Amino acid sequence: MADNTSVQVRPLVASDRDRWGVLWTGYLDYYETTLPPEIYDIYFDRLLGDDPRDYSCLVAEVDGKLVGLTHYLFHRHGWKVEDTCYLQDLYADPDVRGMGVGRALIEAVYAAADAAGAPSVYWLTQDFNHTARQLYDRIGTKSPFIKYTRS
Repeated sequence: MADNTSVQVRPLVASDRDRWGVLWTGYLDYYETTLPPEIYDIYFDRLLGDDPRDYSCLVAEVDGKLVGLTHYLFHRHGWKVEDTCYLQDLYADPDVRGMGVGRALIEAVYAAADAAGAPSVYWLTQDFNHTARQLYDRIGTKSPFIKYTRS
């Protein structure tokens, strides 16, 4: 794809189902995870729903083709009055990496958080995700926190 092609970010719509599934599979593959088809269906329906406890989704297009996605969620924080925004998933098709898709999606989540009155946005990544971390180091601030999970 041409370098001068602009990235368009918009909310997910029902007709995106097939391409969203391809992109989300790519994301899950990167993290060596597979999920059954019913989880795809449930998650997609939730992304389109209006329950404020569910994730929202923005997608990126280049030349009219879906090439990226991000899932994010607003939640309360014990130290703040305002909600905070958790950016859970961010993925760009390998064919368009380096074209600004990831940056455009993160900036769109920042804008959604601002519009919702949530001044804080955070996300996690694995330490081996070096390529993405180059972007994250430019667009965010690395925190000193270490994540633990239940054994």
